[in-house]
Amino acid sequence: MTAAVRLAQTAEVTLLDARPRVGGQILTEWQGGLTIERGAEGFLFRSEAVPRLAADVGLGADLIGQSVAQSYGFDGDRLSVLGPGEAASFLGFQVPPGDIGHGIRSFRRGMGSFVQALQSHLADRVELRTDTSATVVEPHDGGFRVRLGDEALTAGGVVVATQAADAARMLARSWPSAAALAAASTFSIVTVELAFQRDAIAHPLDGTGFVVTERAQRDGLRACTFTSAKFAHRSPRSQALLRVFFRPQPVELTGPRALDDGAWTQRAVDGLRRVLRISAEPRSSWVSRWPAALPQFSDEHRAAVADVEAALGGLPVVLAGSAFHGSGIDAAVRSGEDAARRLRLAVGPS
Repeated sequence: MTAAVRLAQTAEVTLLDARPRVGGQILTEWQGGLTIERGAEGFLFRSEAVPRLAADVGLGADLIGQSVAQSYGFDGDRLSVLGPGEAASFLGFQVPPGDIGHGIRSFRRGMGSFVQALQSHLADRVELRTDTSATVVEPHDGGFRVRLGDEALTAGGVVVATQAADAARMLARSWPSAAALAAASTFSIVTVELAFQRDAIAHPLDGTGFVVTERAQRDGLRACTFTSAKFAHRSPRSQALLRVFFRPQPVELTGPRALDDGAWTQRAVDGLRRVLRISAEPRSSWVSRWPAALPQFSDEHRAAVADVEAALGGLPVVLAGSAFHGSGIDAAVRSGEDAARRLRLAVGPS
């Protein structure tokens, strides 16, 4: 979407998304005064690219920072206050060291409002097609052909902003080195957001949340965000939102042993009761599964991306997004802006 915003200033753009919605790993719901983040909950505090893009699509005034800064660690027995950056480092966030400890920012109505603003900005500027999967990108008649099953589009340039395995499938026929992208390692994640009556939780919820030390983890529970404390206006004062993060096993996501929403919710409640004094059941719950969503930037993956980009050379076919150029919303936006610059240089106005 970032690349489309920038390219639409000088070119005709068609934006394809295989899902029925745009926004990728940003997904927000609004229910009864609650703002529920089911995907990314924010972006790096020191980001310059995200605020710049937000301003360009009319959302600059809605930027907000965290309401609290401190976080907790749980060692299996008790919660302890952590030092700046300790929680992010423990969880292995793949961000520049200088950004660790500064927290994150979001938008007044959640990250989903950013997607809405991007989509509204693009509405009369590009052709947007959801539920549309690209299967192959190949050279054709001085440009490129993008196959969509039985249909095909022609283009002067292409931005491939997909997961690495999808890019391998689309590009390897014409650029064989792209096949190596299929080996990219990824993490899956499951989050469970729980809404409680505020007086059902004895803890003051005076932090961003807690992380669990490796030896104290059970059932894949790694962390919890005190959502209603971390950002203002995420819930009415009478309620509290807690978001629990799991690193699931593959069999827990697919197949006969996959856990349903009820099982994940119960696992989240049981995990929280190990850490916090909770005297009632949650009022509501939201389970979100993100299979193979988080890339691991190993040396092998970085080398594979470099090989593909070298094979593409100066051609106007560009890899963009978190699967290739760094995880997180800030990295994705910067990658999209760079992709647009590279295409403009290679193709020019069209």
